Amino acid sequence: MFLLDMMISMIFFILLIICVLVGV
Repeated sequence: MFLLDMMISMIFFILLIICVLVGV
């Protein structure tokens, strides 16, 4: 379950970065 949680966190982090880049 640790790997799954880490994957979800990484995906959320990538989406956040994309949103910031698109915002700029």
